[in-house]
Amino acid sequence: MTALIVGEALVDVVQRAGAAAEPHAGGSPFNVAVGLSRLDVPVRLAAQLADDAHGDLLRSRLRESGVLLDALEPTPERTSSARATLADDGSATYDFDLTWDPATLPDPGEFEVVHVGSLGTSLPPGAALVADLVVMADAVGVPVSFDPNVRLAVQPDHAVWRRTFEAIAPHAAIVKMSDEDAAVLFPDEDLEDLAVRLAAGGTLVAITLGGEGAIIAASRAVARIDAPRVTVVDTIGAGDSFMAAVLSWCAAYSWPAAGELDRTELTDLGMYACSAAAITCSRPGADPPRTADLTP
Repeated sequence: MTALIVGEALVDVVQRAGAAAEPHAGGSPFNVAVGLSRLDVPVRLAAQLADDAHGDLLRSRLRESGVLLDALEPTPERTSSARATLADDGSATYDFDLTWDPATLPDPGEFEVVHVGSLGTSLPPGAALVADLVVMADAVGVPVSFDPNVRLAVQPDHAVWRRTFEAIAPHAAIVKMSDEDAAVLFPDEDLEDLAVRLAAGGTLVAITLGGEGAIIAASRAVARIDAPRVTVVDTIGAGDSFMAAVLSWCAAYSWPAAGELDRTELTDLGMYACSAAAITCSRPGADPPRTADLTP
């Protein structure tokens, strides 16, 4: 079976100081789809693309990465985009031009796992369909993966992101967030305590810490993983590469229940995912690794 990834596909127009703007394929669910397929898991991406130059760029990246596209109707007038402005440390801030209004979504029962997140879960009117899809997937026993990937530039109201998390996380077998996401969703809560609390009900929880690595928690154990040291070009797509690697690792182990994982296994998972994110940070734009890049 195939993994279903649902959500926004867009072009990151990357602005570096003193350089011309560069278009890169992006969008969090799009990046997860590309990253997961490059790690040898069959993937189908449900997204909206226009018949324009940006849409052609995205389709080309999907083809070269082996991702099947489910082009959702209605076809937008233009492909979504985000202008990413890079700081000296490689981090990015975004301004978005988005459309997310699919009429229907695929049947989750046809897939082995469903991944949702970011603007696809929070931007109306499409977000309501995604929420329904998650409930349906959970009801038929298909594992759900969720990355809130908070983008305050699109939706500045913290309460909206919290409501989205509260609606989707209870149906998710895997929850990944960044430390920045956690600051919006769970302000002032210790991150390791948060990971342990969210994992207590049987969810696999990952909280990324940028250059400091990640915390991975399951119902019986928690692990803290250091990030590999690399020369950072930019951080675009690093969290999505981490997410794809988590899904790839879980696929290799036939989607183990979080309650089955011990600290050694969580450490192995975290090191694999942090390595994938580090490789992406060493490249311009969201360019996730392939299996060969992660094989010693």
